[in-house]
Amino acid sequence: MNGSLRMVGNVIFAISVIIVLFSFAMFQGGFVSWFLFFSFLPIFLYLIGFLIYPIKQWKVSREFSHHIIEAGDGVTATIKIERSFPFPIYYCIIEEVIPQSLMKVDSRKDKYHYMNQPYQLNVERSIKKITFPISKRVFQFSYSIQQVPRGDHHLRSIRVRTSDIFGFVKKEHVFEVSDNIIAYPNKHSLQVTERFSSYEQGSVSSHSHSLANTNVAVGIREYAPGDRFSWIDWKQTARKNTVMTKEFEQEKSTDILLVHDNCYFEGMSSLAYEATVEVCLSLMSLFQKRDTQIGFLSIGEESVYFPPEQGNSYSQVNQYLTRMQPNGDRPFSIRVKEEIKRMDQGNFVIFITTHIDDFLKQSIQQLKQRTKRVAVIFIQSETLISGGEQQQIQQLRYANIPVQVLTEKQLMKSPIEVSIG
Repeated sequence: MNGSLRMVGNVIFAISVIIVLFSFAMFQGGFVSWFLFFSFLPIFLYLIGFLIYPIKQWKVSREFSHHIIEAGDGVTATIKIERSFPFPIYYCIIEEVIPQSLMKVDSRKDKYHYMNQPYQLNVERSIKKITFPISKRVFQFSYSIQQVPRGDHHLRSIRVRTSDIFGFVKKEHVFEVSDNIIAYPNKHSLQVTERFSSYEQGSVSSHSHSLANTNVAVGIREYAPGDRFSWIDWKQTARKNTVMTKEFEQEKSTDILLVHDNCYFEGMSSLAYEATVEVCLSLMSLFQKRDTQIGFLSIGEESVYFPPEQGNSYSQVNQYLTRMQPNGDRPFSIRVKEEIKRMDQGNFVIFITTHIDDFLKQSIQQLKQRTKRVAVIFIQSETLISGGEQQQIQQLRYANIPVQVLTEKQLMKSPIEVSIG
């Protein structure tokens, strides 16, 4: 509103000047008076032309070098402006309207230096460029955004400001130009020890440091499409003159279920939460590479479940984790009690959380009575772990429930050592 009033005032001023000069020339006469009038006339006509020139009809576009990246990467963008009529413009200020989701940086592992001070990673991104198009029909400029944080970032508009050379008439228009940058969570290299497995024969469960499924060969059969090359029995193949493969006795179901704490609570560390997202995705990737069926359950205001049998669960979990933010007003410990029926018997349940209280401890102990195994990965800054949480962790360990505590020291290592047994 103030800008419109200012423009109207400037236009009135310009019209007043031309009227005064014309009146002066008419009544005074002479070379000087008419010289002043005709000298100002082109400026006046330019101001009138600039006033009616519609910059809102410009065609503004944005092009990114990459739309899909990993958190911590950078992107380059080019803003291009095309106009059909090359009206002379002295200068033009082009501004990218940055969404709030990009007002922080992700420096991958280095960000955990500030795990107890996550506000240190907040930034004020401002992207402005002044150009001098004069009579160009097409003009453009490029910029880059570095250390993009995890998320689905929507860039929706570009603001353009311009003015005449004297500053009498100023114009501004916001162009709706929608583009997305999708930054997937970082995947870390993990070193996971102690995996649970049990076989059909015998009643004693065994622990193994290998994450690969171990099967027991019990016979041979003819090769079938889909069999692995390593299963071929070369001696029997040579003897029978046909390709023979080993036949295995399959393990009992040892599906793994990751339970992620997506509940919001006052005072939670945003970096500890980011670490839970990255550890979840890293575990999903690691276990799927080892041919282990793994499911994912996110518990927040609403629960989102990806069953182990779903073939493309990793891709769907990756997309979900990209956009996920903590929500809800009820504690994770209460929500776990409500969702405990989803944690079927026979599953190896791994909780990933940033907060442990007495009620969550009780729920985990109750779950242990109906499942093969339960483990907890607790992620928090070393300076933010309360005395109560340390006590709950000790009590869980006394109940033979392994708890892995990951602080900034562990998260900055490569690989990250995770013990779940």
